[in-house]
Amino acid sequence: MIPTFSSTIRRKEMDAVLTCMVDEKIGPGELNGKLIQAVKEFTGCDGAVAFRSPAIALSYALKALDLAGGSGIMISALAPSWQYRAVLSLGFKPIILDVAEENGLVTVDGVQNGIKEGGRLLLLHETMGILPDMEAILALGIPVIEDISHSVGAVKKLPQDEEPVAKAASEKKAGSFGVFSIMGLEEFDCVTGGGGAVLLAPGRREWIVLKNFTSQAPETDILPDMNSALAWIQLKEFSRNEAIRKSLFAVYQRALMSGKNKTYVRDADEGSTVWSFPVVLAGSFKDAKHYASRKEIEIRPAYEKSVISLLEDEDQSKYVHAKSLYLRCVLFPLYPRLGSESATKITKVLGTLP
Repeated sequence: MIPTFSSTIRRKEMDAVLTCMVDEKIGPGELNGKLIQAVKEFTGCDGAVAFRSPAIALSYALKALDLAGGSGIMISALAPSWQYRAVLSLGFKPIILDVAEENGLVTVDGVQNGIKEGGRLLLLHETMGILPDMEAILALGIPVIEDISHSVGAVKKLPQDEEPVAKAASEKKAGSFGVFSIMGLEEFDCVTGGGGAVLLAPGRREWIVLKNFTSQAPETDILPDMNSALAWIQLKEFSRNEAIRKSLFAVYQRALMSGKNKTYVRDADEGSTVWSFPVVLAGSFKDAKHYASRKEIEIRPAYEKSVISLLEDEDQSKYVHAKSLYLRCVLFPLYPRLGSESATKITKVLGTLP
């Protein structure tokens, strides 16, 4: 059976972790610092801190923003469920937003409605590596914390004048739009450390504020070197892994076009990051799963651990598009270590999927 997810860990990653163990330096230390430097170089952010979980990272971001307790924090119905639980546990009110059916992202209209309901901040999960209309969202004038766990490496083209400009000035990377950004390092995130998250401050002003709150953080909040070592090498190997993922994605996408199912709309210029391969089914999940299983391919619901999965049926129905995708969107195996034989098998199934 070809699993939906599989680790991208190679010999380099194993060596980095084993070196930590041999040197008996497994707590927060030098490799945590190397990870932070790599994140800064990769994203262009001004400063960052690596924590033991995305929820801890969020707590420090909210402290730095000085958001009043009980304030409404807007989250997508298809965001990972930790966001809902963390918002509640930190003493804030989660305001759940519906999504656009064509890409699974929150919309400008949805955010506007959330603001009317008391939303004072948007925790923006950039699902499947796709960036939303950031300019329109930021124009609403509310602070945004990006969750770039799926979208790290994605870029958004900026409107250009007639005069030619440098490439760096013509695009912005995921993580540079919000006041702060969270890059998860969990098991199935684009960059994994086996757990943890990096909190990024894109500009100097944001970093000065954040540093005041994180410089005295207890070691129990900071990411240990063993996890940092794995994430550091993963980030160094990101471009190589992403090139393989994008190549597979293109093959899958062509195969899917011959059938009756579809995938999400994303930038034609490859500005999106490839996290996995989502398929929005025309039929039932049960039939698709049975068909794929017969071909020894495991598929799983794309949003089985999302915010909407925590809600009762009656509450789920308030989010029409999110519920539809929750029931009909599945993930097919797509990862660097997949191999050509398995990729060919998956491609055939995508073209004939019921």
